[in-house]
Amino acid sequence: MKTRDMVLAAMFTAVVAALGLIPPIPSPFSPVPITAQTFGVMLAGAVLGPRLGGLSLLLFDLLVAMGVPVLSGGRGGMSVLLGPSGGYIMSYPIAAFLIGYLADRYRNNLNVWKLLLFNILGGMIFVYLCGVTYLSVVTGTPWLAAMTAALIYLPGDLTKAIVSAVVAIELRKRLSFKRFADEG
Repeated sequence: MKTRDMVLAAMFTAVVAALGLIPPIPSPFSPVPITAQTFGVMLAGAVLGPRLGGLSLLLFDLLVAMGVPVLSGGRGGMSVLLGPSGGYIMSYPIAAFLIGYLADRYRNNLNVWKLLLFNILGGMIFVYLCGVTYLSVVTGTPWLAAMTAALIYLPGDLTKAIVSAVVAIELRKRLSFKRFADEG
C-alpha cells in the first residue's frame, strides 16, 4: 500500500472520530443514540472508494475495540461493540466499502442522485439491517420492534445521506489529486 493511501485512510478515520466530538442525541425509543458518525461513513466510501473507504472504517472500528474514545459521547471499548450499538458500528467498514464500490462502478456518470441512492443502500439500509439485527439479539427485543424503534433515525440519516452526496460529489470534482482512491 502506498504512503498516500495510508494517509488518506487515516485522514478519514480521523474525520469519523472528529464527528464523534458532536454529542450524541439520546433516542427515547432505542438504547442506540443518534450520532453524526454515519455521515463520515458515507463520505469515506464515496470519496475514497471501496478499498480505502472500507479500510478507514476498519481502522476506526479497531480504535473503538482498543478502547480509544472515538465514538460520540467519548465512548469506546469492547463493551460498546458488544452492546446495543455494536451492530451499527461493526457494519461501518462494509457500508463504506459498498458505497465506494457503487460510486466507483458508476464513476463516469456519477451525480448527486446516484450517490444519494448509494448512501441510502449502503449507509442506511445495510447499516440498519446489521444494527437492528444485532440489537435484537443483544437485547432480546423482537426484530420488528427493534426496526420500528430505529425509524426515529430516518430523518437524520436521510439528511446525512443528502449532505454526504453533495459534499462527496464536490470533493471528487475539486480535489487536486484526481481519483486517487483504489488506483493500482
